Amino acid sequence: MDIFPPVKSTILIVDNEAINLSLVAEILCARYQVKIAMDGAKALELARDEPPDLILLAVLMPGLDGYAVCRALKADALTQDVPVIFLTRQTDAQDEEWCLQLGAVDYLTRPIRPGILLSRVHAHLTAGMASRTIRVSNEYLKFEVSKSARQLTAMQDITILAMASLSETRDSDTANHLRRTQNYVRLLAQQLRSHPGYAEYLSDDMVSILYRCAPLHDIGKVGIPDRVLLKPGRYTTEEYALMQRHPTLGRDALARAQRVTGHETLWFNGPSDFFEVAKELVYSHHEKWDGSGYPQGLKGKQIPISARLMAVADVYDALISPRVYKKAMTHAQAEKIIVEGRNSFFAPELVDAFLALGAEFQAVAHRYADSADELAQKVDFAISAIGAIA
Repeated sequence: MDIFPPVKSTILIVDNEAINLSLVAEILCARYQVKIAMDGAKALELARDEPPDLILLAVLMPGLDGYAVCRALKADALTQDVPVIFLTRQTDAQDEEWCLQLGAVDYLTRPIRPGILLSRVHAHLTAGMASRTIRVSNEYLKFEVSKSARQLTAMQDITILAMASLSETRDSDTANHLRRTQNYVRLLAQQLRSHPGYAEYLSDDMVSILYRCAPLHDIGKVGIPDRVLLKPGRYTTEEYALMQRHPTLGRDALARAQRVTGHETLWFNGPSDFFEVAKELVYSHHEKWDGSGYPQGLKGKQIPISARLMAVADVYDALISPRVYKKAMTHAQAEKIIVEGRNSFFAPELVDAFLALGAEFQAVAHRYADSADELAQKVDFAISAIGAIA
């Protein structure tokens, strides 16, 4: 004897006639757990309280008839998947068709034949169990895929930040600069989602990609000599030309990674999109709206949207952050400079978006503010590096 006998399936029988209930229950009770309801309202109450595995439903009942009960069951998320078999004395083909259209799985006519009833009930319980098993399996697979995707995305983000941080170790920026600028980029992108020139581009997926790409914007600085990168004063013409190479160096590094790794298997959710957006953001974030930027001298709408967003984010953070050669500006001072750069340095709609987000930008700057220790370490590093170069 089994210590834990198998749990019987539960069948709810709904009929306003006691003799019919008794007859059907007697046929089924040896194999199944049986519940009964003598009206439609009670049937719905029982079904919603603890959904049965199958419902045998009479058609003709006072109050809520079988049709109304079936519609209510199928409209409720708790009971919509419970199989319903209609029991009726009506033999018209149109009635049968109507019952099936309401969502019933079967239609049995009276007088009930025990063998037929047991066979139909068994068949639909088996089918229902298989359907539930498939549904549970699908939900589990969705969960596992989602879990794997989150883990992969987390690993990608760690890799991106690690790569980007390589450049941060060689100049006066801090790791929080990466966090601040990527949040500024996301704020600007979300603000512009209803703008006619940006709405089509700034989908949910694209905003996510932009957020994740932003920390890479200065990765090309890894290839700039210390004597240029760490110089506190003005650049010579030669030094400025070397510094202007960092967008190209960063773009080329990403292109090599894209080729070598086989990007289809490295990045989740649009690998091509990620690399293409990352390359254009890195390569063009120093372009200016009036065409005076670098490395290509792009003008106006020739500048990729990703780079337009990054330009505002990067300049704002540079203005409000202290460097070895300058003090930090206030938000108001930085705002004034960005407004002055409208139509020359920045796209006009980007400046408008920035002005609308003043409080949000300040909140991000406060949340990811550099600690005194971080700033002191960066200043000490920069001073010692400059001394070593000299």
